[in-house]
Amino acid sequence: MKYFKLKSSKIRVYGKQGKLLLKGMVEEHTAFLHSLLTNDIKGMKESSLTYNLWLKQNGFPVGEFYVYKVDNEYILDTPLPAQEVLEEFNRLKLSMRVYFETLDMEHVYIFGEGSRDFIKELLGFELEEKQVVKKENLIVARNSIRLREEGYDLMGDLSALELKAQGLSEEDVEHLRIQRLIPKLGKELKEGFSPLEACTLSYAISLTKGCYVGQEAIARVYYRGRLPRLLVLLEGESLKEGQRLSDGNKEVGIITSVSPKGKFALGYVLRARLEEELKTEEGQRVKVLKTCE
Repeated sequence: MKYFKLKSSKIRVYGKQGKLLLKGMVEEHTAFLHSLLTNDIKGMKESSLTYNLWLKQNGFPVGEFYVYKVDNEYILDTPLPAQEVLEEFNRLKLSMRVYFETLDMEHVYIFGEGSRDFIKELLGFELEEKQVVKKENLIVARNSIRLREEGYDLMGDLSALELKAQGLSEEDVEHLRIQRLIPKLGKELKEGFSPLEACTLSYAISLTKGCYVGQEAIARVYYRGRLPRLLVLLEGESLKEGQRLSDGNKEVGIITSVSPKGKFALGYVLRARLEEELKTEEGQRVKVLKTCE
């Protein structure tokens, strides 16, 4: 079993019990998040989680949130500073009766062989239908999105937990993220790049939930057909973030993240040039190992 600590903000989003909107008959805190984030918040079952993006009107990402539904309220896990999020949420909610609270929670993610047994021993049962369970001052969630394998979020007071596991450093986690082609806010998920190019559609974006900020821009890109550019895993020597890639004749891509352990990187490359020999501006050869599709 392995684990790593997360330094992310936790925000509680809640409303007044029984206060319903006439249109859609959902509580206002649910309606608020549904109209703002990319996934289907209204469709979330009790004790479940979803991964969401927060977009600008042009469809470019400005935030990301794991949303946990617990006791008819939501816990948001985001890399953004809590105060920054709260200021914007309070501005956007207008007259809606939705409330926010910053939570002080420790957070670790465990995965690998033995993690399922650890959770079963901790809870007294396996997490099957319910993805999220609240036990006293602890929230446990089965989360296979974070690292693209079975793993578990543990959030809350973790002082009594004995994690007999291998702890990973930030460098280890970043290397793993890059090897597994997982886009990151501020790196692959940022201005100038559609989240569809990072293959987030299957787990982060609903095309049927109705209107949300950036929805029209996402729909235009999606219904245009095959994307001309894709997120790819690259291999090369002395790679640097921000380096432009060319096929010898013209620019065809850019590097967005480089592993702290060297050699591997993520970047966007034109689909039509994936089979070509690519080079950086400085002349280093770069090989496309796989795409996010």
